[in-house]
Amino acid sequence: MKKILFIIPLAAMLASCDDLFEPAIENNLGIDHMYNNANYAEGILANGYTRIPIASYPFSEVATDDAVSNDVDNSYRKIAAGSWTSDNNPLDRWTNCKSGIQYLNMFLERCDKVHWADDELVSQMFCDREKAEAYALRAMFNYYLLEAHGGYASDGTLLGVPILETAETQASNFNVPRNSFVECVEAIRADAERALEVLPWEYGDSESMTKLQARYSGAAMSQINRVFGNNFCGRISGRVVEAFLAKLNLLGASPAYAEASGISWTEAADAGAKVLDRIGGVNGLDPTGNTWYCNKADIDAISSSSIPAEVLWMSERLKSNSLEKDNYPPSLYGSGRINPTQNFVNAFPMANGYPISESKGGYDAANPYADRDPRLAAYVTYNGMTSGLSNGTVTTAVDGTNNDALNKLTGSSTRTGYYLRKLLRQDISLDPNGTTEEYHYTPRIRYTEMFLLYAEAANEAWGPTGSGSHGYSAYDVIKAIRQRAGIGIENGDEYLESIKDDQDKMRELIRNERRIELSFEGHRFWDLRRWKSELNETAKGMSISGSTYSVIDVETRNYKDYMFYGPIPYSEVLKFSELIQNKGW
Repeated sequence: MKKILFIIPLAAMLASCDDLFEPAIENNLGIDHMYNNANYAEGILANGYTRIPIASYPFSEVATDDAVSNDVDNSYRKIAAGSWTSDNNPLDRWTNCKSGIQYLNMFLERCDKVHWADDELVSQMFCDREKAEAYALRAMFNYYLLEAHGGYASDGTLLGVPILETAETQASNFNVPRNSFVECVEAIRADAERALEVLPWEYGDSESMTKLQARYSGAAMSQINRVFGNNFCGRISGRVVEAFLAKLNLLGASPAYAEASGISWTEAADAGAKVLDRIGGVNGLDPTGNTWYCNKADIDAISSSSIPAEVLWMSERLKSNSLEKDNYPPSLYGSGRINPTQNFVNAFPMANGYPISESKGGYDAANPYADRDPRLAAYVTYNGMTSGLSNGTVTTAVDGTNNDALNKLTGSSTRTGYYLRKLLRQDISLDPNGTTEEYHYTPRIRYTEMFLLYAEAANEAWGPTGSGSHGYSAYDVIKAIRQRAGIGIENGDEYLESIKDDQDKMRELIRNERRIELSFEGHRFWDLRRWKSELNETAKGMSISGSTYSVIDVETRNYKDYMFYGPIPYSEVLKFSELIQNKGW
């Protein structure tokens, strides 16, 4: 990649004096330049990494019952109001993912001819590993395409996307039909298996390195380290591939796809357990994983060979304050963009574990934030809380004296009576007289997601306390997650104990825990649709005047039933007659 950056200014210099050459030189490097330049070949593969769809937070929760935005131009706010069409789709992944696949296919077709190293064995290992990465990334892109664009055609067929396993050229036939959902699943699994044949569970992992040494008999550990050592941490690894297979199985087993996907809840649970067993099952749950975004010691300790225990795969760590600028309350010099809803706040149980709708919980509507799940105060800034490095008090009541107040200033103030707190560092100052930055990173996959994936699938496959061939159940996982959050500590989580033999209530609880734990990380909109849940729940807020708390309607939603499945881009359907659109779009 560094070499590519060097080539750009060099090409510009040469172009300025091309009249000195006969004939004039061309400064564009062809793709075959990769054969004798391993760095250039890496640059082709890097196009897969730069197009990973989960590189940042989309805040698609604005399109759900969890949040609204005070930005009138927010694309998710617009589609929630009824403007979601096949040519206005902020959830589109078609172009980006297909571009990534095109680069990967170009790479795979040429990888074997690249001179990776003078040492023949090392060169072969590099070739094997880089190809495995490409297969893994292609599987990932196809998973995201399937999630975003898979759906039922008008004739009732469950379709996926066109499977592309060779690079397209000017001579290619671009007018190809969509493969079935099942065929896409098979293609993703095949690519994943190719990748898993080579990739270590994690780069530098001692057990993986020993296995690799056996695979490449005669290789010295120094050679293995050169190709598979921990200096490659951050690239796609075996555990990431296993996690995507688990996500694929969960998608297929979900109500929106289960009828025709051929994937069972048992397969989904087993795939999730495969990931979790590698960290000791429930015992591997990170004790501080629910506040990963502000665990300063963990974040500061991130290095090329060390990442937080909660994180399975992550983006680069960078110093910034952009999230805080967008989402701090106005009194802290933020724009207050993402406003959690009352619907979301109501999802948090009482500290004793009972939902607020249960009389045993002791919920007080006149003092609604007292004795609640500790995660509420960690994820949402509500009236009277302190926030930011200055510990300024945030007053969202309608009679508040500054722009933190409900609907005080259009485009800056909260519309729901709440501001986002999760994902934000509270040790940042945006004061123009002393602005600071801190490290942030985006977890592409967290282990908590894997635990909740397993709990959902295990409950459906074997009931709340069944464990199949594994040593832990859905109940065990949810109990551990709630204990970590500080729920039911004094009463042994009586509510959880009361429902542990009720599959329906456990399903409801698992989905609620997923809603809370994975909030504002881009899951909710996809979850509601794969569950075929209600999409049109009105987004509500809290209006506070004196000691009076009143729930208010903030935004209505306008979705149609066919929107459980996303569209194929309208422009693509216009161009290619073989490309069938999903029903309703």
